[in-house]
Amino acid sequence: MRLLIILHRYVGVAVGLLMVLWCLSGFVMMYQSYPRLDPGDRLKGLEPLRLTAAQAAAVAVPDDATLYGLRVEMTAGRPVLEVQRGPRRRDVIDLASGEPFEAASAGEALRTAMTFAVANGVAGAPRNLGLVEVDQWTLDGINRGGPLYHFAFADPARTELYVSRASGKVAQETTRRTRVLAWLGAIPHWLYPTALRQDPRLWNDVVVWTSIVGTFLTVIGLYIGIARFRRYKNGRWSPYRGWFYWHHITGLVFGVLTLTWVASGLFTMNPFGFLDSDVGLAERPALAGTFTGAQMKRFLAGTAGVAESDLATLEAAPLGGKLFVMATDRQGRVSRLDAQGRPAPLTAVEAVSALRGLSGRKLAGLDRLDHEDAYYYSGFDRKAQFPVYRARFDDAQATTFYLDGRTGRLVLALDDTQRQSRWLRTGLHDFDFFAGLRTRPVWDLVVLLLLAGVTGVCITGAWLGIKRIGRDAAAAWGVVRRNGRAV
Repeated sequence: MRLLIILHRYVGVAVGLLMVLWCLSGFVMMYQSYPRLDPGDRLKGLEPLRLTAAQAAAVAVPDDATLYGLRVEMTAGRPVLEVQRGPRRRDVIDLASGEPFEAASAGEALRTAMTFAVANGVAGAPRNLGLVEVDQWTLDGINRGGPLYHFAFADPARTELYVSRASGKVAQETTRRTRVLAWLGAIPHWLYPTALRQDPRLWNDVVVWTSIVGTFLTVIGLYIGIARFRRYKNGRWSPYRGWFYWHHITGLVFGVLTLTWVASGLFTMNPFGFLDSDVGLAERPALAGTFTGAQMKRFLAGTAGVAESDLATLEAAPLGGKLFVMATDRQGRVSRLDAQGRPAPLTAVEAVSALRGLSGRKLAGLDRLDHEDAYYYSGFDRKAQFPVYRARFDDAQATTFYLDGRTGRLVLALDDTQRQSRWLRTGLHDFDFFAGLRTRPVWDLVVLLLLAGVTGVCITGAWLGIKRIGRDAAAAWGVVRRNGRAV
C-alpha cells in the first residue's frame, strides 16, 4: 500500500494540474468548442449561382470520363465547377473561362470575404492581414489546400475571415468571443496550441500518454480511497484530515466518474487503433456509384439559366449508379433533382434497390426514422438531419447503415466496434446516454454538478501535490545546508 501511495502522490504531482486544466476548460467546452465556420453561414455568404448554357457546354471534361462527384457554386463572381475524377483527383474549372481554376487573387478573396460579411451582418471595413500558412485558427486541416488570405473586420464582434487561395472560398470564421473562449476551453482541453498541434504525431503522442498517466493516477487513487474507507476507532470513516480528508471523500464520491472521463478522453484519440473499423468504407462509394462526363454536361445544360433563383450550390449525390444532384439554396433548403433536372425526392423503394445492390450484404430490414435513436442523434455541435433510412443487414456484426432521407448518402455506418465506440467515447465523455439526458437544460444541470465534483477531486489532489513538492524541496534544501555546515 505504501508504494501505491507514493506512486499516487508523485504521479499526481506530474499530471494533477493538467487534470485540473482539463476540468476547468470542460466547463467552457459545454458551451463553446473550437471555432469553426458554420455551414449555414457559409451557404448564406455565397453569391446566388449564375450559370449559362454556354458556360455549361464549355466544360472541359471528356464525355466518357468516369466521375464520382461534382459541385458548382460561385467564387468571386464566377461559377466554378469541382469535378471528382477519382479518390485523389479533383479538377477545378472556372466555367466563366473554361480554364482550370488556378488560384484566387487578393482582390477576388476580398470580394468573397465582403460578400460573406454583408450576407451575415458583419459590418465594418476589412483589413487584409496577408497570406497565412498556419496559425492558431487554421490548425484543423483548414489550410490543407495551401495558404489562406486573412481578413479582419472592424465590427463590434471583431470578426476575422480566412479565404482559401486555392479554392477562393471562405474556410474559417472567428470572432473575439470564440477566440477568447477557445483559449479558455478547447485549446487547453485538447492541448491545441499551435506549436504542438502543427506536429500531428507529436500532438497525438502527448495527448495519448498524458491521458494514460491520468487514467493510471485515477485507478490508483480509487484503490487507495476504497481501501482506506472504513470505520476507525475514533468513529470517523477516513484516516485523513484537512485537504487530505476532502480529497479522500470527493475521490470516493466522484472517483469513478473521474476515471470514466479521463479514460473516455483517451478513447477519443483511438490509441493504438483499438477502436478501428472500416465499416462503410467500401460501401459508401459502391452505394453511390459513378456517372459520366456526358451525363454531367447534360444536367448542367438543363439547369443553366438559374439567375432568378437563390440557388447556392449544385452537388452530385449519385445513388445506385444513377446521377442525382442536390440543389441547395442560401437558406439551406435542399431539393433532389434527377439527371434531367426534375425534382426526384428519395423513396424507400429506391433506397432498398440501392442497398440490395451492395455486394456481400443481405438486407434484413429498412426503417424510416423521423426522430433520433441511440446512435443517430444531434450532438452539441452537430445537427442530425431527418428523415433517415435505417438499414439493417443480416450478418454477424449486425451492420446498420443510415441513409440521408433527402440525398440517399450513407451518413452513418455501424458494426460492433462502432457501437462500442459510441458508448466508450461519446457516451462516457459527453454524458449523452439517452434522449432525455441530452435535452437542455437537463444535461447542463446534471453535467455542471458532476463536473464540479470531479473538479473538486482534481483541485484537492493538485494542491496536495504542490504542497508535497514544497515540503520535499524544503527538506532537500535543509539537507544541503546541513552538509554545507558540516564541511
